[in-house]
Amino acid sequence: MIALPIWGEFNVAALEFRWHLNEQAPAASVFHLGIQNNFGTGNVQLAIMTTQTKAPPSFRHHTSITLDRSSILSLIGAFVDPLTVIFSLYLLVMIKESELTPPYLILSLLMFAISFPGDAQLNLPMLRKISHIYFDWAVKVILLGFFGYASRYLDYFDSGILITWLWLAPTSQVAVHMLVRRVAPSILKLQGETKYAVVVGVNEQSMELSSRLRDDPYSNIKILGFFDDRVASRLKHPYERALLGKLGELPRFVNENKVPLIYLSLPMSTQPRIMALLDGLRDTTASIYFVPDIFVTDLIQGRLSTVSGLPVVAVCESPFTGFSGVIKRLSDIVLSALILVLIAPLLLIIAIGIKLSSPGPVIFKQRRYGLDGHEIIVYKFRSMTVTEDGPHIPQAQKNDRRITPLGAFLRKTSLDELPQFINVLEGKMSVVGPRPHAVAHNEQYRKLIDGYMVRHKVKPGITGWAQVNGYRGETEVLDKMKKRIDFDLDYLRNWSLRLDLYIVLKTVQVLVKDRHAY
Repeated sequence: MIALPIWGEFNVAALEFRWHLNEQAPAASVFHLGIQNNFGTGNVQLAIMTTQTKAPPSFRHHTSITLDRSSILSLIGAFVDPLTVIFSLYLLVMIKESELTPPYLILSLLMFAISFPGDAQLNLPMLRKISHIYFDWAVKVILLGFFGYASRYLDYFDSGILITWLWLAPTSQVAVHMLVRRVAPSILKLQGETKYAVVVGVNEQSMELSSRLRDDPYSNIKILGFFDDRVASRLKHPYERALLGKLGELPRFVNENKVPLIYLSLPMSTQPRIMALLDGLRDTTASIYFVPDIFVTDLIQGRLSTVSGLPVVAVCESPFTGFSGVIKRLSDIVLSALILVLIAPLLLIIAIGIKLSSPGPVIFKQRRYGLDGHEIIVYKFRSMTVTEDGPHIPQAQKNDRRITPLGAFLRKTSLDELPQFINVLEGKMSVVGPRPHAVAHNEQYRKLIDGYMVRHKVKPGITGWAQVNGYRGETEVLDKMKKRIDFDLDYLRNWSLRLDLYIVLKTVQVLVKDRHAY
């Protein structure tokens, strides 16, 4: 439990982030700071929500709405996967060997350690959840299989049991998750009756909060209406018909109707009104959440951290911190090394072709912006008669006279990018990430597009989320570059190893069909 003083009047604890991103509605980032109300000690339950009015590009990976950590459904979700995997193993062992031997007990403990906590992801479409289950299972099997083979630990197990477990465990997970979804409404009722809430302030944030609570099938909170000092005719929101009264009438309404929850969504400029309202609510037992508009920026990997014990909130951060950074780097090394071994003959053939077809170096080196905006040298097969790397570099266009005949083929198929796998091994690039632009182009677009430099919070990639969504090659108008940046930032918000592998596979398909690169 951590405490953070706010205005010197009350304390805030237990930060929880909650995200939602879908293809139909504008993206919004919601994160809650909460502690149970106790006006005797000056403590109050506080929630902070930030919404983004601009809808980002349609994203294949859905981030589910996170349930409160104290909920029964959240607790069940944490144990569903690890227990299902373990019990499926125990079942097979008991059927074939009649007793659990130490090797299987050790294996079950290892599997529990790497599977806990799980996540029911109830708001995720079932087909996508199934794909997540099998992908995660494959990663775990590869990981344990590698160490088991290297240590010869696999010799202690019955091969028939392990082979059957390979398909039984994920299949059992799918079945259990389908069962959890079916009984979830009944489980939700165990948490108590529906909680009624009122919202103070009619604005974009309160509308977003209300619509999310209304549309969330796993929420037991229902909004009764809104309080605002403005008359209904001045409110331009669809919920103006649910206006229950003015701010001064709120304490009486809460007491008379025994309302357990209050959401304050008032501008920070009205601090005196907020403090007066809190003072008026001292005689109630309601839990109060504050939904201010202080976080007006779009969060990138927003989360709670500490600096020398003081809690801080990350507003813009790289997704590759801590263990995620290790996973990303290991996947880059494995993929790039494997690919370089496989394409070594092709690299030699292309190099000979470039040398024989036109004068100039085989490898073209160009300065690009890398991680945190530091300059790096990126390798490419030379595809032009020039090797430009100055302050002004025209983008390649259709029928560009600078492009050699062989270079046109290399650029069309992206074979000119293959030497960048060496950049990946060097640690300057990743297999997947925002595509690096020439320094001259960076300096041009950073002045024209808000948030352009945020894409450099990660290493640039050989392929990226923007490229597999149609924004590959020339960006002849500013709007195309803006959309490319939108996809890049979407990647930063939603990174996962699963997404990286999807982009790699999607890139192969794009290279076969796409004709936008010149």
